[in-house]
Amino acid sequence: MDLRIARIPKFVQLLFPERIWTIPNDKDCVYLTFDDGPNPEVTPWVLEELKKHCAKATFFCIGKNVGKRPEIFQQILSEGHSVGNHTFDHLNGWKTKTSEYIENVEKAESRMVNNSEFEILNSELFRPPYGRLASKQAKLLKKKGYKIIMWSIISFDYDAKLSKEKCLQNVLKNLKPGSIVVFHDSLKAEKNLRYALPKTLEFIAKKGWKCSSIQNSEF
Repeated sequence: MDLRIARIPKFVQLLFPERIWTIPNDKDCVYLTFDDGPNPEVTPWVLEELKKHCAKATFFCIGKNVGKRPEIFQQILSEGHSVGNHTFDHLNGWKTKTSEYIENVEKAESRMVNNSEFEILNSELFRPPYGRLASKQAKLLKKKGYKIIMWSIISFDYDAKLSKEKCLQNVLKNLKPGSIVVFHDSLKAEKNLRYALPKTLEFIAKKGWKCSSIQNSEF
């Protein structure tokens, strides 16, 4: 039995109302997000696909990857996309002491700021790796000004056992204006992503919707 749920149930969203699961709007906007980059093999391709459709997105970056590939991080910013913090080492909040977790987030923030020639207007956007965040960690991050961005749809593109067709359907069957969608610009997700992302962008264009990046002004 496949227990993976592509669309986050409403009751889960209601359990954590301080976290952002959707961005309701009257502009027919959807929000594509990409976790775990920058990655030299995948992120530039993602940027090219987005450019073809005049689409903007939000990239939740791992601090150590920003340090390894600052030029790709710069490219994300220079092409008008938003960036967010995904910790420095892709930590699981449920398995990490709160003090260590907060320190890791701040280390990622420092790396992002130090590797940017641009003012990062969205650097307080934060997404916990695996979606796993203890309540105390969430409370401290919000106190520091972070907006905790979750998702309403997850593609499961990183799952090697998942067919590329199923990955695509996870998104298209649930997509609607206001949706926050998770893809991954990582090697693990590359096969499914290269199939699903172009078709998702084509679907959005046919619907007449717009792909927007997540902006602080929306909260």
